[in-house]
Amino acid sequence: MTDLTSDVARAIQAPAAHASRPRRVPFFSRQLQRLLAQVTYGDITIVLPNGETLRRQASSPGPSAKLVIRRWRAIWRLINGGELGFAEAYIAGDWWTPNLAAFLEFGARNDTGMPHAISGSLVHRLIVRLRHLRNRNTRRGSRRNIAAHYDLGNAFYKLWLDRGMQYSAALFTDNDQTLEAAQNAKLARILQLLDISGGERVLEIGCGWGALMDRLTSHCDVTGITLSAEQLAFTRDRIAGAPNAQARLQDYRDIAETFDRIVSIEMIEAVGERYWPVYFEKLRSALEPGGTVLLQAITIDVARFDKYRQQPDFIQRYIFPGGVLPTVDIIRQQAAGAGLELTIHQPFGSSYAQTLAIWRERFLMAWPQIKQLGFDDRFKRMWHYYLCYCEAGFRSGAIDVGFFKFKPAVADAARCGQFMTAPAASVSAARAEKSSVRIAP
Repeated sequence: MTDLTSDVARAIQAPAAHASRPRRVPFFSRQLQRLLAQVTYGDITIVLPNGETLRRQASSPGPSAKLVIRRWRAIWRLINGGELGFAEAYIAGDWWTPNLAAFLEFGARNDTGMPHAISGSLVHRLIVRLRHLRNRNTRRGSRRNIAAHYDLGNAFYKLWLDRGMQYSAALFTDNDQTLEAAQNAKLARILQLLDISGGERVLEIGCGWGALMDRLTSHCDVTGITLSAEQLAFTRDRIAGAPNAQARLQDYRDIAETFDRIVSIEMIEAVGERYWPVYFEKLRSALEPGGTVLLQAITIDVARFDKYRQQPDFIQRYIFPGGVLPTVDIIRQQAAGAGLELTIHQPFGSSYAQTLAIWRERFLMAWPQIKQLGFDDRFKRMWHYYLCYCEAGFRSGAIDVGFFKFKPAVADAARCGQFMTAPAASVSAARAEKSSVRIAP
């Protein structure tokens, strides 16, 4: 890869007026043709800046994509920076596609077949890795990382989320459901899984804008914690009339009370690999005997995890600094190490793809109003890429989302100690032993 990137660098340095010079064009074209030869799903058409068209029809069915390269440097960014570099080229306007979600799904389905071809240069990978390491989720780092995303402003999120301000997967039972109806169905399912009968003390870790807290106030005493000042202000206003509800600006590691139920909706993704054992230990220590823990968690396919944890992706670089997706097995093992037994796992990734598609449409429709808040076109392309990138991940099966229900386990102390002293990385790629986990329909 070093010789290749050096050749491209020399080519890029040529004057822009000679962008279609034959000496350079065949080189870029050959690199793309090498990539296309490894495509195994779907079909793609690529139009180069000089008008040359490349096509690839794979033997297996898959997404159909079209890519228009506006500037040659987009190919250089791909070769030098891999997938992340190509995402940055999109943000810079160096390439375009009529259907970004379809193109990214095409890439996700073919990613495992050409992992080394799009990894980027060693130097670039090291730089990205070092930047990511600076985003560790210490108490101070967590506050900074959460603020980077959620403190963009309540006005921003209000323009394209549902009326309940839920920034997590909805639960669609049919294609005709509105986003609001599907989000309400998700809340109803959460209450069902929590076995709420009335009077319980409930903790929500990462309470967002308070939609679940608002629903719970009619059944039980509820405490919500967040690290986002914007979300805290919104949630406190929302639950102001409920004497049995309180929202706090607090790190999960500082929880001192115990609760009958603990729920955390898409918060584990922000914990960070280093702190997974700490997170699950806190879930267990804050839980009353006989209580229930319920997580809604995004997970990554186990076959992709090792590369993912070594090479931070677009989301980790630009959207959720410090974030890491676990696998299903990691969740099961980390929970077991803390003395929690997984009793129900209900995946619903297709619902998240549908949720993201609606968010994307609403985001683009609301863009004139969003722009008035002070965001520029670069931000628009970055967020459009983010929403399509996630949608493609769920449609391709690269990532999933699910409910994970836990009960305190009767486990032998030595076994628990073994799990808790093992570093997260040592269990990250290992398959968990088969257990009596019920996969809910």
